[in-house]
Parts: sequence; structure tokens; C-alpha cells
Amino acid sequence: MTFQEQFTYETRPVRIVFRPGAAVTATPGEAARLGLRRLLVVCGSRGERVARTVADALGDRCAGLHAEARMHVPVEDADRAVEAVRAAGADGCVAVGGGSAIGLGKAIALRTQLPLIAVPSTYSGSEMTPVWGLTEHGTKRTGRDPVVQPRSVVYDPTLTLSLPVPLTVTSGINALAHAVEALYAPDVSPLVPVMAEEGVRAMAEALPRLAGDPENLDARSRALYAAWLCGACLGTTTMGLHHKLCHVLGGTYGLPHAETHTVVLPYALAHNAPAAPQAVTVLRRALGADDVPRALWDLAGRLGAPRSLAQLGFTEADVTPAAARVAGEPYANPREVTAEGVRGVLLAAYEGGPPLTA
Repeated sequence: MTFQEQFTYETRPVRIVFRPGAAVTATPGEAARLGLRRLLVVCGSRGERVARTVADALGDRCAGLHAEARMHVPVEDADRAVEAVRAAGADGCVAVGGGSAIGLGKAIALRTQLPLIAVPSTYSGSEMTPVWGLTEHGTKRTGRDPVVQPRSVVYDPTLTLSLPVPLTVTSGINALAHAVEALYAPDVSPLVPVMAEEGVRAMAEALPRLAGDPENLDARSRALYAAWLCGACLGTTTMGLHHKLCHVLGGTYGLPHAETHTVVLPYALAHNAPAAPQAVTVLRRALGADDVPRALWDLAGRLGAPRSLAQLGFTEADVTPAAARVAGEPYANPREVTAEGVRGVLLAAYEGGPPLTA
């Protein structure tokens, strides 16, 4: 493997605290370190109980709890959240939960420029990126802005103990997708393959353990560590075909986020693999398999995850218009993006059979 002589790598100002119990024991200290005195805690309805424990730990620094985060961050939800921030006189936010909660926290940061603290309870990895997303009129818009990058991330493996096994698996494979796309991004740097290989290996080892023993704190910690690494990879690189497909499937067709990533990943990788040999080499080492798309497909199926878009409610009639929508917007990808090529990926993902490298 030849050394990459030219690259750019930007280190972002984020502080990581990783330990069991940190959601309660570390979050107040992180707020104090940032000089924040009135924090709005944001979460989704399912994560409200955990978020309240964080709010209680903040004591007088908590300015209120806003439990209205939803998948894909509808723009009207962002509007209401910004209103809640202003009504509370908040000088910062704490997002507690998965990608939906952290996404809403990012939308607040984008609109208000207020600092964000993230307390993840899934393996989405959003907390490690400057990427934001908003959905309006059936279209999910994304962008990158340093202001949405959380200033502190508090990783507490105990928060993931109650994560149901199906969501554990799909959330973990969602994290793998971040590392995969980072490996063939146009702005990949020598540090990214190191983090990606370790992240993919750690997650692929942790998920089968968690499927058999969901309360294994060691395996939960390893999965959260992997999510951190995979998210950090995506945070410094440009997203490609896989993420664009998932944004359209989620924003326009309303498919669930983590499950969609899980289904699409093997097929998007099989499509891109001929144009990304170095990425495939790294993934072969990490997964201990020669056929990487098939290994990812096997992993999802072995752990009971969905394998087809049809299982998620996508129809064959949706394939062609979705492909045209994905191909109609320019973005970086190692292989040329055409409507016919995207249609092939979507049709294969709709059917759910073993992925075939093009």
C-alpha cells in the first residue's frame, strides 16, 4: 500500500468523556467548563426518562426539557425547538438520545449559534460530525457547519443497556456505514483508515455479543467506542452514494433511519467496491472476510436485522423515481453516479438478495 502524500485533515474542537455513569456525573461539569448556566435539554419522547435524569443532574443549570425530537428532523420541529430555547433564555443545549435528538440539537445550534453538548444513547455517531439535516416538504437537506459540532460529547455505556436488540444491531451497522464511506471519500487522510479499521472491527465483534447478551456492559462499551471512531471518520470526510441514498429514502419516503442504512450498505458498497480497492482492503482486514459486501449482508441477517427495502415499506414502483432523485444531485463518490447505476443499487436493496460486486 503506497503512502498518501497529499491530504488535508482538520481537528475539530470537541472534548470526549467516556465512562459508565458519565451522563449524570460528567454532564454538569462539562456545562460548567463551557461556562453555560441555562441549558435546554432536548430528547425524543422515548428517551424522556433518561433525559430527565440528566436534567436533574444539571440542577439549577437546567432551563427546561424539550422532548419533541423526531426522525429526520422535520423543519417545523426545529422551529418549535428554537422557540423553546428563546423562551427559556437558554445559553446552550444538551441533546440526550440517538440521532434524532442530536439532530434536533444541531438544528438549534445552526439557527442560534449556541453551544451543544451531546449525550448519545445509540450508536448513530452523529455527535462526532459537523453535519446537520432538516426535512421539509419531503426533501431532506443536509449541510456541514462547524457550529453544529457538539463542544462536548459524554459517552455513557450504561445509557445503551436498555437499547432493544433490533435497534442495537441496526444502529451499530449504521455506524459501520460511516466508516465505510469515509474510507473512499475524496478527502480521506492517513488517520481515517486507522480509525475506520479499528471501528469496524470493534463493532463487528460487539454486535453478535450484544445480540446474545444485551446487558453485557463490556460489549456495550466496545460498541459505543466503535461508534465514536466510525462517527469521527465521517466527521472529517465527505459523504458518498450510500448516505445520499439513505437521505432520500428517509426524507422523501419516510423509511426508518438506522434500518435503511443497514439494508442499503452492502449494496452501495458492492457498487462502489471496484472503484475503491484500498477501502476494500481495509475492510477485509477489519471483518476477516474476502467478500466484504456479503460479510455485511450476512452479519445483518445473522443478527435478525432487515435485509430488504421491501421489509421497510419501500415499493418497486418507488425505485426509478428515487434513483432519478439521487442521481440528479451532485456529490462525491468513487464511482460515477448515474440514474441507471443507482437504480440497480436500489432494486437490489429492494429485493434483498446477496449483494453482487459489479
